[in-house]
Amino acid sequence: MSMIRTENICKDFGSLKVLKNVSLTVEQGEVVVIIGPSGAGKSTFLRSLNTLEKITSGKIFIEDELFYHRENDTTVSKMEQSKFSDMLLEMGMVFQRFNLFPHLTVLENVMLAPLHVRMKGKEETEKMALELLARVGLSDKANVYPAKLSGGQQQRVAIARALAMEPKVMLFDEPTSALDPELVGEVLGVMKDLANQGMTMLCVTHEMGFAREVADKVVFMANGMILEEGTPEELFGNPKTPEAKQFLGSVL
Repeated sequence: MSMIRTENICKDFGSLKVLKNVSLTVEQGEVVVIIGPSGAGKSTFLRSLNTLEKITSGKIFIEDELFYHRENDTTVSKMEQSKFSDMLLEMGMVFQRFNLFPHLTVLENVMLAPLHVRMKGKEETEKMALELLARVGLSDKANVYPAKLSGGQQQRVAIARALAMEPKVMLFDEPTSALDPELVGEVLGVMKDLANQGMTMLCVTHEMGFAREVADKVVFMANGMILEEGTPEELFGNPKTPEAKQFLGSVL
């Protein structure tokens, strides 16, 4: 079963066409990494999946069901509202910036959404949150406030917070781009562990080593379009388009 499928996604900002007929399938349990130059539309595409950006036209399917269909900036059809809302909760997202609540401890940050959105009990939620903090290597930081953490630690808390909603797919929007180089590895390590545990993941990143090592499929975007996709071996070893050859030549 495909977890996410898009058909001909377009996104215009006025006269600027940011996404041009982007069609992509992410299978259940698959790790898909999107690479490409700045301004390619990668983050806009990711944000369109959970409606943080409203697409101009195209179709989005979640678990093979039509989630959302728009044409000419008008919604043609969408999933019934309660199911639509439930589906949004199935997509965890980690951003470039950590966006932790500074007045809450690490533990409270992780517990917040399950308590108030999933309406889970406090004892159950606290137990799960502590398990997730252990999973991202931060058991000893549960009662610390975000300001006392490094950027890498804050991003690992953000991953734990997203996982606390028990999503079926994780979306990562350049999760290491705001980190100092020495902190990147600890976040990528958590992401690798998630991939090894079978989490469906769609990642926008500039970390080519991560893409090579962890991705099942690498997608190359430029000028608002998917120009190539394939296994890491195919895309890194034998890029076919001039744009991909130029990009990879500049970053590898």
